[in-house]
Amino acid sequence: MLVGIGALLVVLTNAVIFILPPLLPVIQAQYGLATVAETTWLYTVLTLGGGAGFILLPRLADLYGDRNSNAAAAAFLTVGALVPAVGDSYPALLVGCSLMGFGGAAQVLPLGFLRRGLGEGGITVAVAVLVIGTGVGIVAGMIGGGLIVQSLSLQTFFVVLTAIGAVTTFASYLLIPHAPPAARAGRIGVLGTMWMIAWVAAILLTLTQGLVWGNAALIPLVLGVVGGIAWVRVERRSSTAVFDLTLMKAPLVTASCICIALFAAVNSAFLLLLSTYAQIIPEALRPVDSYGLGLSALETGWLMLPFAVTFVVGGAIADRPVNNGRAVPVFVSGAIISAVGLGWLAVAHDQEWHYLVGAAVIGLGCSIGYAAGFTVVQLAVPEEKAGMATGVAGTFLAVGFAFGTALVSADLSASLVPVPGTTLEVAAESLYGVGYWISGALALAVVLTVFVSTSRTRRRTGRIAA
Repeated sequence: MLVGIGALLVVLTNAVIFILPPLLPVIQAQYGLATVAETTWLYTVLTLGGGAGFILLPRLADLYGDRNSNAAAAAFLTVGALVPAVGDSYPALLVGCSLMGFGGAAQVLPLGFLRRGLGEGGITVAVAVLVIGTGVGIVAGMIGGGLIVQSLSLQTFFVVLTAIGAVTTFASYLLIPHAPPAARAGRIGVLGTMWMIAWVAAILLTLTQGLVWGNAALIPLVLGVVGGIAWVRVERRSSTAVFDLTLMKAPLVTASCICIALFAAVNSAFLLLLSTYAQIIPEALRPVDSYGLGLSALETGWLMLPFAVTFVVGGAIADRPVNNGRAVPVFVSGAIISAVGLGWLAVAHDQEWHYLVGAAVIGLGCSIGYAAGFTVVQLAVPEEKAGMATGVAGTFLAVGFAFGTALVSADLSASLVPVPGTTLEVAAESLYGVGYWISGALALAVVLTVFVSTSRTRRRTGRIAA
């Protein structure tokens, strides 16, 4: 029963995340949004809200119990879906995405309560539930969301999502045991968490809107950089630091968190590039600008099916070697596999079968990287700090998703072509190849990250031995 409710939470929250990419063109048309950057900011708001949730909610589970934390996460998802269902406007959707993002921390909460509830071997089961549930959530989100919108309407879709969220909230409260808190002392660094989200959001705002705002975009950039430097200095002396410094200094933990962020950036970049290109209608553009597959949101979702299938396979491949201390070659393998898939799409992305092949390869690489990252971080802490470790890894996941989204938004805003007869503009075709090459570079940055980490560990070990 515990595994079942954990799987439900992972599936639902990932469905919410993967629902948005194929729906972005629908949202752009319905609400009359002029630019790609304005549309994809919805996705950035969702992931930034997740950054706060990933820190606060897992730590809440450590201090006040798993049932309370999971029920709260599901409630945020429910309210987040209710806002655009009632408001039916772009501002309401922005607010709803931020709330759903915060509740999206439920996708990693099972790492904590399954580890605590299942005892020995709990980490392996928890990571397996996370990876497999994510694969199922991709299918449920991209195909199910497209089906609902195609058959009904965008507003009706959010009504359905609200109902599902309400059922999940009730199930979480009813089925998750109300065990004593794992940690009976400590506080949550709320101020540090909100401060971190604020300066990261400012920098990401520059990335998404820089080409639209011009020089004015330098203002949030400066505020973000200054705020980030000040945040680091304060966190080093804080008794309620957002990140546990002892955990971050453990072998390969910091590198694993960075790798999780890089794989998340690759994941979100791929989703946006695929969803945007696939739903462009070639006949709607001037012949000189014509490109796209002209697919619906539902048809775009089907292109992601190979991604979901190989996502499940990758988690199973990574489990044994990571638990046997071979995380570094697992990270490298995941990065190279992802880079190969992105390189393929950089040169071949104008046919549906191109995406089917690329999605399968990228899904395999990303799932291997995720499984390795979350397992390494959990292995570094005792059971009573499972929530805190989950929060650290989850925050890097959220920031990575936001960064990948912002990077692709900036790329697809670099050169725009008009859609005749409308006020809309879409990205020039050449920018998609550039976006895939950039995403491939992010994947290869994983190799550099683990190389630097292992080199530093060897030097540190050598100094201690001397």
